[in-house]
Amino acid sequence: RGVYLQNYQSQVLDHGGIAPAGWTFDKNDWWLEEHGLIMSKPEPLPRKKNDKDTKEVFPYKRYVVTGDREVTTILTVFDDGRWELAKGTLYDVTHLPCRSAKYTTPAAQNAASCSPTSAERKLFPVKPGAEMPAVVGCSKQDYAVLFVLGEEA
Repeated sequence: RGVYLQNYQSQVLDHGGIAPAGWTFDKNDWWLEEHGLIMSKPEPLPRKKNDKDTKEVFPYKRYVVTGDREVTTILTVFDDGRWELAKGTLYDVTHLPCRSAKYTTPAAQNAASCSPTSAERKLFPVKPGAEMPAVVGCSKQDYAVLFVLGEEA
């Protein structure tokens, strides 16, 4: 689904901002993973549970998560955005080799200033545990990766 940085021009820009997998690249808000793949925007986890039998709506949803190490636990995501783990810490359920970051255009700049073409390809792949590289002209928010194994029905 992703597009390597070196293919951004030929596989995204030259196709009107549409990646080969069909997702649309947002030049003001784009994602990059640790191997230098530009990603589609991740979808947020649903924050509410709908009971199929009673039609009741609960203000949370539960997921089974792991970092593929020692801890597998329940992540509860609340409709107001809060979350909690039944056991362990975020570090315990983070898959340490995986990294991603969201790159955005700072409010005082134009969209052309924050571009994957400004990313230094030699900085990829990112070493496990390291921050994602900065990209000139962009604000950056790093994200940990965890595996969702299942969800509460």
